[in-house]
Amino acid sequence: MEEENQKQPKEAGKFIKIKKFTFIMGIFLLIFLTAGITTIALTFGNEKVDPLATNKHSEFEKLYSTYDTIKDNYYEEIDPDKLVDGAINGMIKSLDDPYSTYMDKKEASSFHESISSSFEGIGAEIQEQDGQIMVVSPIKGSPAEKAGVKPNDIILSVDGKSLEGLSSSEAVLKIRGEKGTKVDLSITRAGEPEPIALTIKRDTIPIETVYSEMLDDGVAKIQVTSFSEHTVKELETALNDMSKKDMKGLILDLRGNPGGLLDQAIDMASLFIPNGEVVLQVEERSGKKDVFKSKNNGELKIPVVVLIDDGSASASEIVAAAVSESADIPLIGVKSFGKGTVQTAQDFDDGSNFKYTAAKWLTPEGNWIHKKGIKPDIKVNLPDYASLPYISPDKELKASDSSSEVKAAEKMLKAAGYNPGKIDGFFDEETTNAVKEFQKEQKVKETGIIKDDTTVKLMQVIREKILENDTQVKKAVEVLKKEIK
Repeated sequence: MEEENQKQPKEAGKFIKIKKFTFIMGIFLLIFLTAGITTIALTFGNEKVDPLATNKHSEFEKLYSTYDTIKDNYYEEIDPDKLVDGAINGMIKSLDDPYSTYMDKKEASSFHESISSSFEGIGAEIQEQDGQIMVVSPIKGSPAEKAGVKPNDIILSVDGKSLEGLSSSEAVLKIRGEKGTKVDLSITRAGEPEPIALTIKRDTIPIETVYSEMLDDGVAKIQVTSFSEHTVKELETALNDMSKKDMKGLILDLRGNPGGLLDQAIDMASLFIPNGEVVLQVEERSGKKDVFKSKNNGELKIPVVVLIDDGSASASEIVAAAVSESADIPLIGVKSFGKGTVQTAQDFDDGSNFKYTAAKWLTPEGNWIHKKGIKPDIKVNLPDYASLPYISPDKELKASDSSSEVKAAEKMLKAAGYNPGKIDGFFDEETTNAVKEFQKEQKVKETGIIKDDTTVKLMQVIREKILENDTQVKKAVEVLKKEIK
């Protein structure tokens, strides 16, 4: 056996030598033949070289064929880049996922602005759903919030142009604009029989995401409006400030928070969850799960409650679910929005990009809240007048008018302590008298007509009344006082 093993290498060496010579000659012959065939094809043929001949993605054959046909035979000159953008956009739209979208250079720039220090627009988080543009939540203090835009409103048109079939990034470009300019929106809202017309003046929307205040009896309220690059640092600063004011209990307000950056949500939740406890799980298509745990070195030693509503989505739901399941912090309010997926963005060299859903996230206990939302431990609704629709100051409401806007105005007058008579949407004599009484007390010209300053003052009074009678905050204070020692 030993002699045989020693001989084999010599014989194998000879074999390889002979084959190498044959192989090299074969390559020369192949190159010669290929060059000849290519020359003939380029000289005499009019058929396109099929890029798929050596491409394993043969399913793209129809796509290339369509592109070539349109490029060569369409009756007008076309922009090839526009065709490519359309093809990518169509591919992503076919996913039927409102959170996956293609963005051209302009749209991508707008997307990056939304997580930077500021941008100009109306300040509302939107998404595409079933071919329509839906408001997730207006940003706190934004023109959209002041105009009465609500979560789940459907934006039908912008400046008279329909948004039907547009992606969320396409809609954003139409809604945003320079500070000081106006935009006309037509929206529909559940419970309202007719579309609502809004004229909103654009402004600079600062991405300041944390607002804090000290309430009575050592209870602090910190509202987080979105999850941007510096949100956790802002929250830590707010917590330090409130601690200096002898904070004994904390209300973390995530109402109307549409979400944002995942890493900020994880870091924020960790501030309230003991070290080593699960914050969330991220599950890939394969079923593989990445488990994220708190790295907090010392959780807050004071009682905490969290407020949520139907505008709390995505990253704010991650925080709410995490503190609920891993730190037993009670949730107060109404059911959250229900977005349980994680997106990632891929940039192209030309400045465009696409955002796609890469995974779904699960609560610490493995629950998927997508399209279900998170139910609060203590359900508390805001007063009915908190959901009244916006009335445009440009619209005139006067005696003998009958409309949904008149009905909304009657409800506002009633909530403000005036008697508009029967609330039926008809502007009668009692309504006129109530308006005049309101105008007198607000030091506005007594016309009995609702328009301009009267409309603005009326909505301002209602907004202040909502803040004064925030039933959800009141309940949170009540719960905390039982825990404060």
